Amino acid sequence: MENIRRKEFQRNEKLEEFLKEINFDLEIAEKELLKKEYEDYPVVLVMGALRSGTTLLTQWLANTNEFAYPTNVLSRFYQAPIIGAKIQRLLFDREYNFRNEIRDFNQEINYSSENGKTRGALAPNEFWYFWRRFFQYEELSIDFRPDEELEKSFDRETFYRELMGIADVFHKPIALKGMIANYNIGFLNQILKKAVFIFIQREPESNIASILEARKRQLGDITKWYSFRIPEMPELLKLEDPVMQAAGQRYYINRAVGNSLLNVSEERKLEIKYEDFCRNPEAVYQMLRDKLKKQGCDISETYQGQKSFTITRDKVAPEIKEGYRKFMDGI
Repeated sequence: MENIRRKEFQRNEKLEEFLKEINFDLEIAEKELLKKEYEDYPVVLVMGALRSGTTLLTQWLANTNEFAYPTNVLSRFYQAPIIGAKIQRLLFDREYNFRNEIRDFNQEINYSSENGKTRGALAPNEFWYFWRRFFQYEELSIDFRPDEELEKSFDRETFYRELMGIADVFHKPIALKGMIANYNIGFLNQILKKAVFIFIQREPESNIASILEARKRQLGDITKWYSFRIPEMPELLKLEDPVMQAAGQRYYINRAVGNSLLNVSEERKLEIKYEDFCRNPEAVYQMLRDKLKKQGCDISETYQGQKSFTITRDKVAPEIKEGYRKFMDGI
């Protein structure tokens, strides 16, 4: 099922082809870098349903200056991310600035986004092209492979070494979105030697309203499916009410993440509410710091980030409340 994006959200095909060419050219050099031994840095993965605050949380992690993360620059080197990280440092790191030769790039990391898409060279990127190299969903009707199937095709070593290579370039633990693997947390937990899975949840009705708004904005129609094609998607699409579809989308993703985290050790998981995070991000920082410390990684004890965020969409239409109730009554 292919939903056509509105014109402003469609891909730039010339850019796509040029990026394929560049990444192909760099792939051989990247393979040489994969032969190096890298320190085992922690990987902080943001998990949860779409439109639950995952982009805000990722932007916040980036702004703490305690983590490496995939930027809009780095995302263009999805086939050679270690080389991409080196190029990014060369162009943007003040340590390598020579007489302000190229200090005119946009380095601002703000808290704006549109359906998860940020603006600015160093703003966080979802990095899905990188992830899809390993999960290989293209020939499937849904974006999911069971763990036992992934075992047969997933290039564990390259996946892990590339993440550690990026972290090594910046000398920091790496933080990024991982929702493409919401249904494979157990599999990732086996691969990553040090990790914290941050599971963010949003008040249900506000989350549903945001999903519907994203459908309309990106696809021009709230009846069309938006975001990853989860295993329950075919059954949810049989529901005539798009509110109930969105309610189910949120419910099944959160259920999958929550169930998977039951088998993850306490120092490797952090469950938070979007609304609590907005009210007190410093508390989340300190909890995350404690999790990382237990895995031998120290980030700054002093929090210097944003004191709070505005909680968006705290009022929703009656039909959303009714659709959510009907879905929950039916499960």
